[in-house]
Amino acid sequence: MMHKNVVTDFSDRAVEPSVDPTAYVHPLAAVIGNAVIGKRVMVSPAASVRGDEGGPLVVDDEANVQDGVIIHALETQHEGHEILKNLIEHNGKRCAVYVGKRVSLAHQAQIHGPAYVGDDTFVGMQSLVFKSTIGKGCVVEPGCVLMGVTVGDGRYVPCGTVLNHQSDADNLPAITDDYAFKDLNKGVVHVNTALADGYNKAGIK
Repeated sequence: MMHKNVVTDFSDRAVEPSVDPTAYVHPLAAVIGNAVIGKRVMVSPAASVRGDEGGPLVVDDEANVQDGVIIHALETQHEGHEILKNLIEHNGKRCAVYVGKRVSLAHQAQIHGPAYVGDDTFVGMQSLVFKSTIGKGCVVEPGCVLMGVTVGDGRYVPCGTVLNHQSDADNLPAITDDYAFKDLNKGVVHVNTALADGYNKAGIK
């Protein structure tokens, strides 16, 4: 399901989602309002990309938004004025959430803006990312909570970690050749881009 947001005091215009024709949004997923979905993105059943409060929500090329994932944000505007503390920047443009290229958001993950997830990063099942920035090439293992922190490039967050102090984020382990999940995201991206291509080719809407 895809449709415009409604006009409110925190959203002064109704916006249709922008979805690249090579992306696939499953009919049981919801993409609403100020959301931008890039090339070959797979949005799976029961996912919610809801840009009717804060926006835009950007999901860049070849990322995947798996079953039950929620992407949402705090309000980024009030009565026509931007709320800068609820926005992040990517390539000189402001947005509420940025999900990078070839990012995997695994089942039931929640990305709540302001939030930034860098290219080639895997966010594990049932993890929460809120008011946080994750660098490129990271792995957030399942069941983690990240609040108010910045994770550097090439780090992993061990399963079940609650990360809400920057000093702890600064001391996260680096991904090395012997890290068990160092290549996990490549396979997940391959599967999901192939699914987006396949569902589009099959014409399943």
